[in-house]
Amino acid sequence: MHQESTDSADSTDVTRVDATPAALAMLRRLAQEHGPLMIHQSGGCCDGSSPMCFPRGEFLVGDSDVLLGVIGVGKDVAPGDAVPGEGVPVYIGAAQFEYWSHTHLTIDLVPGRGAGFSLEAPEGYRFLTRSRLLTDEEAAQPAAQLPAPGTVPGD
Repeated sequence: MHQESTDSADSTDVTRVDATPAALAMLRRLAQEHGPLMIHQSGGCCDGSSPMCFPRGEFLVGDSDVLLGVIGVGKDVAPGDAVPGEGVPVYIGAAQFEYWSHTHLTIDLVPGRGAGFSLEAPEGYRFLTRSRLLTDEEAAQPAAQLPAPGTVPGD
């Protein structure tokens, strides 16, 4: 007789951020050229709330930044599709996260000129953030709770 566990194995499946196959392909290409990468979801103004991609270490993450997650690695990514450098951490400012705390973000890639200094800009594409509301079940899972500001992968 099959008995469901009361410990939800699905709680680790809840993520705050993921990426489309097109975005992952561009991130792999950029990582091969620039080394390990990171993304910061900008807060607006001149760069228009775009996800900005940088070589890891060129954008300083501060105490007011929140790690949403790491894309390009994990059980949902086929080994050949993984992004070199142990994936791409995605950050957002804590104040902006408060507005988006009820959403799941997906990094996508679309044709067009990228903004600012984001690495994909010269390629004729730009990263774009798409969002959807978390379901009540997702929002209740521990993995969906607010990460600690200033968290850096590997800390």
